[in-house]
Parts: sequence; C-alpha cells; structure tokens
Amino acid sequence: MTDRRRQLAANLAQVEGRIASACASAGRERDEVTLIVVTKTYPASDVRILHELGVRHVAENRDQDAGPKAEACSDLSLTWHFVGQLQTNKVRSVVGYADVVQSVDRVKLVTALSSAAVRRGRELGCLLQVALDAESGERGGRGGVAPDGIEELAAAVESAPGLRLDGLMTVAPLAGPYAGRQRAAFDRLMEFSSRLRGNHPAANMVSAGMSGDLEDAVAAGATHVRVGTAVLGDRPRLG
Repeated sequence: MTDRRRQLAANLAQVEGRIASACASAGRERDEVTLIVVTKTYPASDVRILHELGVRHVAENRDQDAGPKAEACSDLSLTWHFVGQLQTNKVRSVVGYADVVQSVDRVKLVTALSSAAVRRGRELGCLLQVALDAESGERGGRGGVAPDGIEELAAAVESAPGLRLDGLMTVAPLAGPYAGRQRAAFDRLMEFSSRLRGNHPAANMVSAGMSGDLEDAVAAGATHVRVGTAVLGDRPRLG
C-alpha cells in the first residue's frame, strides 16, 4: 500500500465515522446520506485510489481541471458532480462528463444546459443552488438563486429537454442572517426542499455540508454531503 493510499484510506475512514455518528445521533440510517468527495485541484491518481476504496461520487468545481480528470478516469464507475459557479461558455464541456450539475442558479444556464444535453443525447441531473444570503431577484455572493426564485427556476428545469430536476443545494453563507449558523441555514434549506417536493415530488436530493459542518447538514436532513479537505488533506495541489 502506498503512502498516499494509506493516507486517503485513513482520512476516508474518519469521515465515514463522522457521517455514521451524525446519522446515529439524528436517528437516520447511514445509507440515507451519500458522500461526495470533492476532488478539485487533486490529480486523477487520487480519484483512482478513492474508487479503489469504495468512493462512487466525486465532485469538481473548475471545468479546466475536471474535463481532463474525468477523461483520465472514464473507465471507472463514477458519478461526476459539477459544484462550481458555471458560465454558459463552459456548459458544452461540462455536459460531456458531469452527471449532475449542483450549481444551477439562473434560467439562462438552464437553457444552455438543456441545449447541450439534447445535443449529446444525455439526461443531466440538476440541483438548484439556493443562496440564503441573496435578496429577492439577486444572486448570492457565492452563486445561487434567491429563495423566492426557487419555484420559477424549478419549473424551467422541469420543462427543459434533457434535464432532470433532482433537488436543492446550498453553501453555508458567509454573510447575512445565516452567517456562522450552519445548522439554521441547513434547516432553512430543508424547508425549501419540502416546499419544492410539493410540486416536484422526485426532486428529493438535498446537497449540503462540507468538511467543517457535515454533522449539521446530516442533522438537518441532507441526503448528500460534499467533503474535500477532510478526505484529501493538504497535499500539494495542481495548478
């Protein structure tokens, strides 16, 4: 076993333990929460090791890193999530490898994703990124649609060819009333998820929580947590 494999295995075991403990505390089954390992800035060799260790969901936030990495790992059984702010000029490339885009936050992006998905004959999962720090009609500082724009955006995704409305995502905000209040932020996201499922029952995925706050996300009811540093550590990075 290489040093890197040993390191990743230990880190992954620790994260799995945290998720299992959080699920037990919340009265949830462990299989209710999917771990997505955020491999941004780390090489394809790490993705291969993670796959050997049982990871099946990975995420990227920059197309220039993600595209070549996904190609290098195309022989592996992986679900690729795109979690970064996405410009429309990158959509065609992202749709080539991503299975789920978690950062859908405007109708213009929906239109571009739909066109690219149809062109490739693919169905692309979409999560609406909710910005809990955004005022009505605005986008959040880290991307995301304001809460009052969720339903309009959901309707746009659901009616768009090639797209599938999977649910909601958020990043704990750095400003506004939920800054530093991760559990409250994730509880609020779950309220929005409950409302969304009233009109879109299949949109039951809730992506929230990262290395520092995954317990709060699990306690609130998140179905997916996105963990990078706690698994991959602080080894030298790409770029």
